[in-house]
Amino acid sequence: MTLTWPIVLAVLCGALLHASWNAMIKSGGDKAADTALVTIAGAVIALPFLLWFGPPQAAAWPFLLASTVIHVGYYIALVEAYEHGDLGLTYPIMRGFAPLLVALASSAFIGEVPSPAAWLGIVAITLGVATVGLAHPGEALQHRKALLFAFANAAIIAVYTLVDGVGVRGNGSALTYVLLLFVLDGFAYPLLVWLRRGPAARQTLLAHARRRWPMAMLGGGASIGSYAIALWAMTRAPVASVAALRETSVLFAALLGTLALKERFGLQRALGTGAIVAGVMALRFG
Repeated sequence: MTLTWPIVLAVLCGALLHASWNAMIKSGGDKAADTALVTIAGAVIALPFLLWFGPPQAAAWPFLLASTVIHVGYYIALVEAYEHGDLGLTYPIMRGFAPLLVALASSAFIGEVPSPAAWLGIVAITLGVATVGLAHPGEALQHRKALLFAFANAAIIAVYTLVDGVGVRGNGSALTYVLLLFVLDGFAYPLLVWLRRGPAARQTLLAHARRRWPMAMLGGGASIGSYAIALWAMTRAPVASVAALRETSVLFAALLGTLALKERFGLQRALGTGAIVAGVMALRFG
C-alpha cells in the first residue's frame, strides 16, 4: 500500500470538509444540539444511498457496532471541549495527537510499521499541530477542562481510527461501511442528547433544529464526505499515514477560526503550519 499524490489530495480535501463542519458546531450557541443535528443530517443523507447500495458484509458489523459506541464518546468529548475552549486550541489537540497514537498502535494491532521517513512525517505533523494548538500556552493552561477533553478525544479518535481502518478493509468497500456507520451514528448520539433534556428543553431543542437545519445538512454532508474519503484512503495506504495526513485539517480549522470566529493566528501558528507541511511531504515520500 502506497500513499500516492491522488490519495494525498483526496485526504486534504477531506480534511477541509472536516474542519468546516467542526467550525459550524463551534460557531453555534448550543453545541450539543448542533452536533446531534449534524449526525441526524448525516443519517438522512446516508440512508437512501445505503438502501440503494446495500449493507456492508457481515464481517464488518462487529466493527461498525463498536465504532458507533466509540463515536458517541467522541461526540460527548467534542462538545465538552468546544464548550470550554476555542476551536483554535481544542481542535488541533484533538486531531493532532491522535495520529501519533495510531502510529504507535498500528504496529502492534494491525502489523503496519511506518518507515523512518513516515515516522518523521507523523512526528512533524504532531509537533506542528501542537504548535498551532498551543500558540498561546498561558491562555491554554487557563482552559484546563478544554485541554482534558481535547486530549481524551485524541485517544478516542485513535481508537475509532484503528477500528474503522480494520473494519473497512474487511468489508472491501468504504462506501457501504461509512454509509451504515453514519446511519447508526445518526440515532445513537441524538437519542442521548434528547434523553438528557427535560420537556421544556426538548421544545427549545426542536425550535433550535428548525432554525439550524440548513447548517446541519451542510455539516452532515461534509462529515460524510470527509470520513468516506479517509476510510477509502485506508484501503489503499497505511492507516497511520492516512490518519496523520487527515489531521492537516488543523490548518483549515486555524484559518476558519481566525477568519470566521475572530480567533488569533500569530507567528507560532505559522511556524506550526510549516512543520505540518514538511510532515506531509515526508509522509508522501516515506
